[in-house]
This record gives sequence, structure tokens and C-alpha cells, in this order.
Amino acid sequence: MIPMVDLTAQYPLIREEIERELSKVLDGAQFILGPNVQAFEQETADYLGVKHAVACASGTDALHLALRAAGIGAGDEVITSPFTFIATAEAIRYVGATPVFVDIEPDTMNLDPDLVRQAITERTRAILPVHLFGHPAEITPLQQLAYDNGLLLIEDCAQSFGATVDGVQTGAFGIAGCHSFFPSKNLGCYGDGGLVSTNSDAIAEELKVYRNHGSRERYYHHVIGYNSRLDEMQAVILRAKLRHIDSFNAGRRRAAHAYSEALGELPGVVVPSERPGMQHVYHQYTLLSDRRDTILAALREKQIGCAVYYPVPLHQQEVFKEDCKGQMLSVTEDIARRCMSLPIFPELNDAQIDEVTSTVKSVF
Repeated sequence: MIPMVDLTAQYPLIREEIERELSKVLDGAQFILGPNVQAFEQETADYLGVKHAVACASGTDALHLALRAAGIGAGDEVITSPFTFIATAEAIRYVGATPVFVDIEPDTMNLDPDLVRQAITERTRAILPVHLFGHPAEITPLQQLAYDNGLLLIEDCAQSFGATVDGVQTGAFGIAGCHSFFPSKNLGCYGDGGLVSTNSDAIAEELKVYRNHGSRERYYHHVIGYNSRLDEMQAVILRAKLRHIDSFNAGRRRAAHAYSEALGELPGVVVPSERPGMQHVYHQYTLLSDRRDTILAALREKQIGCAVYYPVPLHQQEVFKEDCKGQMLSVTEDIARRCMSLPIFPELNDAQIDEVTSTVKSVF
């Protein structure tokens, strides 16, 4: 069996440093907002090249808290992608705003800036691009659109930790970058975790209040907040992994490039591309094929991990029916019909890559 992601292959590389530091946490018994959370926030801010990094309980919370800290609420519209995990749009709904879905680019599967421009109305408050599967969105034109129209730019970086545009990390372009540390992410903990990166002192301060029950001073509460704090022991794991994130991402890129070299000439198969100046970190390796279902069946027969991200775009989900009113987004719908993802993780070896690619080729 070749899994979609193999965390057991990675753990031996970092076991000693994780277990040593976890032992210190257990001995010290400081489990909430302790020194490892603080150190992880500073180390992550340094890595991303931002002033502040505020940890929270999940990537979904990162989106929710960032939107609320930015002052987005009822009556506002937020332009975002229909081709992403539901958390992106859930968070918009959490603050009472309306998600406005626009179509995506066929190669990167990220927001199309030209269509974003057309979707801006007097109610639009923010643009929320998703750096899907680890490939950065076209962030420069989206930044310009936000600036020209007095809008906020909030990045969904749940799948893009370590991805860059002209050497600048995703999560450093907007008023806030929202990161997920779900176990399968490029930088993942062993449970749930999230973080918001920002260069805004005001946003950072609001985030710290909202994540901790709306309190700036213990037992004094100024607003209704949330219990959304990164666990101290998860911070230990993330600190250990952060030290290796560049090599982990390099391993993903190595595997992805091997896949593309082996599969890129197959008829009707479109492998992922990388735009100039952008570093893709391959949270998922997603290709397109009209023969998707046949390929998936062949892989499953060999017990090779495979998945479809995402079979039902958000504008077609029942929960957003009233927002979308029968909206048709042709590129998104075509990609949802043809997309599929292969196993991808830093430790994927040549023999496993050969097994995956030979199985895909057998369909043709």
C-alpha cells in the first residue's frame, strides 16, 4: 500500500527532538499559551517575513478570527474561490458576510484576477484568494485590485506553507495570512492547529483578544471572543517541523517533478504547472484527465492512495444555494469533473513513484 501521505515515514527523523521537548512540557506543566507557543509564533513570523504570527486552534479558526479582526461582518461581501475546502467560505459566513464565488484559472486552479475585478460591488470588503494545492495565487494583481478599490486582502494559506512569489512567502502579502497545521499539511502538527500572519499591529492585537475569550487582561472581557488557542504540545511538534520545512518541501517538489516527467506526455493528461517566479510546494499533486475514474479504479486496485479534491465546488453545495442562485462557473465545474490527486509526501521514494506512475500509465 502507498498512502496519500505517510506521517510514519517522517516521524523517525524528528522523534528525538520532539520527545525531548515534550518531556520538558510535561515536567513544567505549562500547557496553555506557554513558552513553546510564544517561541513558535516568533520563529514562524521570522520564517514568513512578517511582524506578527498569532497561533490559534485550527486553520478554520485562523480564517474566522482574521476576518473578524479585520472588521468584516454582516452586509459585507468577500470574493473568494469556489474550488477549495469549505472552511474558506464557512469562515466568511461565521462573521455574517456573504461569500461571492468567481471562476478560477485553468492551469493554477486559483482565483482569476480579471473575474475578481468584474465581481467587485459597493458591498465588497475583501478579496480572499486561496493558494490552492501549494501553488500561489496571482497575488500581485489581486493586491493591486484590493488597493485600487479600498479592499482588504486576506490570504488562505492552508495548503501553501513555504510557497513563495518572487521570494516572498505566501501569507506576507495581505492584511492577514491564514495557515492550517492539520496533520497532512506541509507543516502539520499531530492534531489541529492554525495561525494568522500579519504585518498589522492592530490586527495582531485583536487576534490575541479574540482567541482568548475576548480578554486583554485576565478575567476582564471587552468583547465576546473564542477559546482558540494552540496547544503547547502541538507547538513543540511544529517547532521541530519548522526547522525542516524547506527540506520537507524540497522532497515534495522532487516527487512532484518526477510524476510530471513520467506522466506529462500521456494523452489527455494535464499535469501541474508552475508559473515563473512562483514556488509551488505541492500540498497536493493534482492532475486532470477525462479518464479520471478509470485511473482512480486502477490505483485503488493496487492499494495506492488517490483522492478527488474537490468533487463538488462550493457554488454547487446545498449550503450555499441561496448565495449562488444557480450560478455557473465553467472552468471550476470542468476541473471538478476531471481532477484527481496522487500520493505526495517528502519521503516518497523512487520505487513508490515508479509504482504510482506505472499504474497510471497502464490505463493508457
